[in-house]
Amino acid sequence: QVQLVESGGGLVQSGGSLRLSCSASGFTFGNYAGAWFRQAPGKEREFIAAISWSGAATYYRDSVKGRFTIFRDNAKNTVYLQINSLKPEDTAVYYCAAGLVVIGVRSRDAYDYWGQGTQVTVSS
Repeated sequence: QVQLVESGGGLVQSGGSLRLSCSASGFTFGNYAGAWFRQAPGKEREFIAAISWSGAATYYRDSVKGRFTIFRDNAKNTVYLQINSLKPEDTAVYYCAAGLVVIGVRSRDAYDYWGQGTQVTVSS
């Protein structure tokens, strides 16, 4: 059974940091690009960052560059999202995804597998 399970979300003050984890099972995770998306209340799910199957290449939306870092450990079948200098506008449900896609693909439809999401709430 294919599963992506996110963890690490929570309530944090503005300026704080979080590390989100996404653990994969049921498929050969090391063959797939990984990505993180987020969805704020009343808004569409948006692309945040992606990482190639090897981890050698990463890609970010412009608004999170310098604060968000995506990385992976294929030995642990896990992809991570380090978030620093959190802002209230980062409040959202964060989802991880995996797909056989070229790095830089931002479309949700391109990703095959999704997690259930983890809530990140940033207080001002």
